[in-house]
Amino acid sequence: MMQFTHRARAVALRTARHAALAGVLVANAVTAMAQADSPVGTWQTIDDHTGQPKALVQISQDGSGALSGKVIKGLGANDQPDRRCTACTDARKDQPILGMTILSDLKKDGDAWDHGQILDPENGKLYKCKMHLEDGGNKLVVRGYIGVSLLGRSQTWIRQQ
Repeated sequence: MMQFTHRARAVALRTARHAALAGVLVANAVTAMAQADSPVGTWQTIDDHTGQPKALVQISQDGSGALSGKVIKGLGANDQPDRRCTACTDARKDQPILGMTILSDLKKDGDAWDHGQILDPENGKLYKCKMHLEDGGNKLVVRGYIGVSLLGRSQTWIRQQ
């Protein structure tokens, strides 16, 4: 009788562990699926000219659903943490690039996000911006343009875990 109780307890414990593991796996899958259809998260930007990693940008969503992104780390070999946006002409003039919001007001439009702005801290210029996800949500194609989207350039950012 004692052995049966011990065995039943071991089976119950094993079942509880399996249920907990299954719960963790389901939660991770749901998070990954949510991540795959939203740009919210951390992205590695790539330098247009060198093809090298340039910075990490954290994209977040506000209460109205609009996306914004700020520089959380410079990755360039010559990057200085105290580097400032000397070329900026708005309120960001001479402000540190680290922590600066460079993406703003992007709103969901079908499978993309549009109607926002992006700042290039290298030249201080503001561009209209739109973006969309590719590769199962692991790549973000960010397009900055003047006037119409045809007059601009795109960068592909890589999602960081």
